[in-house]
Amino acid sequence: MKKIGILFGQENSFPQAFVDRVNRINPPGIFAEFVTIDKVLQGADSGYAVIIDRISQDVPFYRAFLKNAATAGCAVINNPFWWSADDKFFNNALAQKIGVTVPRTVLLPSYSLPDNTTDKSFRNLVYPFDWNTIFEYIGFPAYMKPFAGGGWKHVYHIEDKDDFFRQHGETGQLVMMLQEEIDFTEYYRCFCIGGNQVRIMAYNPKNAPHQRYQSDFKGSDTLMQQITEQVIALNQYLGYDFNTVEIAVRGEVPYAIDFCNPAPDADINAIGEEHFEWVVETSARYAIERAIAQKPGKDNLTWGRFIRGTSKKTAATKNVKPVKALPIKEKAIPAKKTGKTSASTKKTKSKEKQ
Repeated sequence: MKKIGILFGQENSFPQAFVDRVNRINPPGIFAEFVTIDKVLQGADSGYAVIIDRISQDVPFYRAFLKNAATAGCAVINNPFWWSADDKFFNNALAQKIGVTVPRTVLLPSYSLPDNTTDKSFRNLVYPFDWNTIFEYIGFPAYMKPFAGGGWKHVYHIEDKDDFFRQHGETGQLVMMLQEEIDFTEYYRCFCIGGNQVRIMAYNPKNAPHQRYQSDFKGSDTLMQQITEQVIALNQYLGYDFNTVEIAVRGEVPYAIDFCNPAPDADINAIGEEHFEWVVETSARYAIERAIAQKPGKDNLTWGRFIRGTSKKTAATKNVKPVKALPIKEKAIPAKKTGKTSASTKKTKSKEKQ
């Protein structure tokens, strides 16, 4: 019997729905439950063929547990080795390389020196930075955000260069990016599961959090196809099994804004019932596929085309195979329940996220 587990924290609606859906489908020899951990021995099998990771980005202990589980053959979704090394600035550079349009972006050294460093630690850094070239390249207004991070934290709107120096002076040890503002006419948040299944959701980041999915953006069929291809390309090159890509549209051109989300929000109260149903069904069937294909003791992780050395500027949808539809059987295995639900230049007050 192969087990599919879900590792999660404070969220409630998605984990239970995911477990219930896998067990309702009732694939032969496979069932789902909440992950339970009472010890972690080096190199030991976790007991799970597949684990859906929804929390390790916030809990280092879980991150180490998942890497250990992967060495014994667990298919962890998403690959804990890759997302731990990934960052938003690299993502933009790779997107540009494979032909996906992104805003002009530059990397900034932290304003304050990192712990255990001195001025001598930065003798390779020219001071002052070439701010004139940077500002000319990006233009104003612009956005400043961490090069690695998420959850709408530390995203700032910058009006001009004086505003930049004032705001950057408050960012401490955070390494930030300065990014061109895309004055969008449409905006979409797109789930991508399994590297080929895409759900495009109208989304407005300027709205209050509980109203962001209440948008009437509706692009042309051509635009939707272009967005779908870009979302697939990004996730296949980066190797994400479960991710979201945010797309801002300016002048009919889709710009990929944010596509490094190893545990994207999937709460029914946030994304709505229809999107929630799609995410639950698609992720359940994808996890079942991965459990069927899982080989104990082998590497069962997803590695992107960039890591595999195939990051060529090619069409995104070539050789894409859809997730197989498994029938739902009459007899279902009940879900296992648990009581736990578990440096050197010149931060601003948060406004809207681009």
